[in-house]
Amino acid sequence: MSMADSLSASGRSSEKLSLQSLQSKMKIDPEGYETELGLVYNQFKSALDLFQQQAALSFASSSGVCADPTIYKDLSDRATFLSHVTPFYPKQLAEFPAQLAEFLKSSARTLPSGLRCHVTQALILLINRDMVDISETLALFMELQTLGDRTLRNLAFTHVIHSIRRMNKKHKNEAKNRALQNILFSLLQQDDEARAKRALITLCELHRRKVWFDDRTANSICMACFHSSSRIMIAALSFLLDYEKIEDNDNDDSDASSGEDDPNPRTAQVVISKESIYKAHNKGTVASKKKKKAKLQRAIRSMKRQQRLSSENNNSNYYSPFNHLKDAQGFAERLFSRLQTCNERFEVKMMMLKVIARTVGLHRLILLNFYPFLQKYVQPHQRDITNLLAAAVQACHDLVPPDAVEPLFKQIVNQFVHDHSRPEAIAVGLNVIREICLRIPLLMNEDLLQDLVLYKKSHEKAVSLAARSLITLFREVCPSLLIKKDRGRPIDPKARPKAYGEVNTVSSVPGVELLEELNDDDDDDEDKEDSDDVDDLASRGTGDDSENEEMVSASDEGDQIYSDDAESEDGDVQDGSVDEDGDDAVDNDSGGEEEEDEEEDQEENDEDSYVVDDELEKANVAHETNESNAMAIINKVNKSTARKRKFSDFDGQLLAADTSLRALKKMTEEKLKKPSSDSTDGILSNEDFQRIKELKAKKDAKVALTRQGFKVPSSDDLSAKRVDPAKLEAHVRAKLNKEERLALVRAGREDRESYKSRIAVKQKKTGGESNRQKEHKKQMPLAAKRAKVARSRQEKKKKKNLSGKQFRGKKAWK
Repeated sequence: MSMADSLSASGRSSEKLSLQSLQSKMKIDPEGYETELGLVYNQFKSALDLFQQQAALSFASSSGVCADPTIYKDLSDRATFLSHVTPFYPKQLAEFPAQLAEFLKSSARTLPSGLRCHVTQALILLINRDMVDISETLALFMELQTLGDRTLRNLAFTHVIHSIRRMNKKHKNEAKNRALQNILFSLLQQDDEARAKRALITLCELHRRKVWFDDRTANSICMACFHSSSRIMIAALSFLLDYEKIEDNDNDDSDASSGEDDPNPRTAQVVISKESIYKAHNKGTVASKKKKKAKLQRAIRSMKRQQRLSSENNNSNYYSPFNHLKDAQGFAERLFSRLQTCNERFEVKMMMLKVIARTVGLHRLILLNFYPFLQKYVQPHQRDITNLLAAAVQACHDLVPPDAVEPLFKQIVNQFVHDHSRPEAIAVGLNVIREICLRIPLLMNEDLLQDLVLYKKSHEKAVSLAARSLITLFREVCPSLLIKKDRGRPIDPKARPKAYGEVNTVSSVPGVELLEELNDDDDDDEDKEDSDDVDDLASRGTGDDSENEEMVSASDEGDQIYSDDAESEDGDVQDGSVDEDGDDAVDNDSGGEEEEDEEEDQEENDEDSYVVDDELEKANVAHETNESNAMAIINKVNKSTARKRKFSDFDGQLLAADTSLRALKKMTEEKLKKPSSDSTDGILSNEDFQRIKELKAKKDAKVALTRQGFKVPSSDDLSAKRVDPAKLEAHVRAKLNKEERLALVRAGREDRESYKSRIAVKQKKTGGESNRQKEHKKQMPLAAKRAKVARSRQEKKKKKNLSGKQFRGKKAWK
């Protein structure tokens, strides 16, 4: 029964009514067209049964096209129609999605290409409208990709990617994702190469789009390197290596792009001293200012790059499938054993070498047999030698014993760096040596370094640059290995590389020493103010003591203390004697020995002036060695009974008072320097952490200006960064000939006017009059005009009188 007959039987007009118009009317009024829906659904069932009967009787030709084209056309049209109206009739068409999926699953290989694509599109439409779950049809769509039909393969692959991506767009359903991952993981582990390849491609695409960016997906992709099929292994290796290149390109683009393109820009905190900025813009000649500005820009770029990398590391923005390996050591060992026994072509072996080296470097593994394996390939004439050397550099880190890498290191030195080698090979060898020494500095010794440094005098620019870069590295790592003239002005002259296994343990908050130094500087400023107050007090005290009889007089008990100190063997004051005996001596002197002092005073009155001077000099020595003794002297002088002496003894006593006051001032400064227990509780506030961040930025700016942007990266940064083989090669720009130079000159003159002298440019008026021209038109008072005329008249008269009267030497004829 045709469509028109069926509509006529239902009592409706069949004029110009097709499936498309019926579809639109059903969407407008679903309840009024239930009869027509039943008729179309029955037609679909009958067409489906008829097609299955023909397939069972083998009426299909060898080309895959049905003998009766009208049958599969009616089937595809009604399948598409029912898929569009299924959301409006969920009860009547509840079994339709399952029938469609079962039809594809059972007859997909025997269906014609057009019918197969139409039925697949109908099923995709049902899935997009949430009539069928993706977990029920994922295995079916993965099977459709293996049929050899390119159009169907692209359709099914795009649908799977977009469906899973749309499912995880708002929030991730871990249970559902795990069920889908199990289906793909089981397909990847099968021996069937076609199914495993499609599963691997799907997993790689979802991982690249960061939809399934978890440990399970990354490990399944990495485990595909051990598949029995070499094609699957090559595909997995290619994805891992290409993913590293994609990450590097993204980082390079982020370096080159400005902050304006970033919707959420992170303001890099760059602190440059005002003095450096002022010198770069205002001091020196034009050329020197240009150099200072360039140096300033290099420092700023270096600091911004370091801050961005540190923020990216803190935010964990760097991802790679190698980072998610659960057993990195086992993965590297298995892949290396397969590398040793495989018979693949050289390109595949190089891919396996790169993956092993990247894994060893990123996870800092120890694979000692890997370095002797690389050693047999280290030859200047080896194909892809730069990639091989880059892998060797990548596999080096500070946890590898230097003895294991030393044979490989010597092989590189002996094969690449010698007088009979080509300049390109020497440059590559020096660059590789620099990169290896950056990771394992203990491999270099003094004799070898001095021999390599001599290549800085080479006439080949690439060789000299590579040698100078090696010098720059060891200026920072270990300046003692260089000769004196090559050391330059290192930041730390006593720097040395860490011994093997040496680790710096952090015992406090990083950067807290900068905060302590800042607090010490503030205390010094306060101490200067306090010392000024003490000086004022001292000046007032000496003035009072000059009039006071107690400071003018001195006791012989004080002289006895001085003499006891002077009789010690070392000439220094011992702490114990001062602490215990000093106070007792002061107390005794103030009490019972006053009469004895008066009698001795009368007998040795003439000698006291000399004795006091000598003892005061000894007291100065005692004051420098021990401050407690100085306090004892001060107490002794203050508590002693006042006696008048001769006027000649006044200078000596004044010196003693000055000495005691200096000791008091020094003790006051030491007391002010000691922090209180309340301020040193060991707890840092948010303001302290912000201050530490600012001080770090200032320190980095200072170091960047000093080092001209060069900084030795940490071992973690070196492990995370991929070694680019192109950077190991010598990229020296060839010298331009005359035609190329003229072409550059003409290109620079395109947007510029014709040549004019500097004076002509300055004299060309683009605005109003100059200040001198305005002065000529300025209205002056009459008195000012007369004064100006009189002044000019006097100057002219004076000039006229002086003319002709200057002595120009004696005439020759006179």
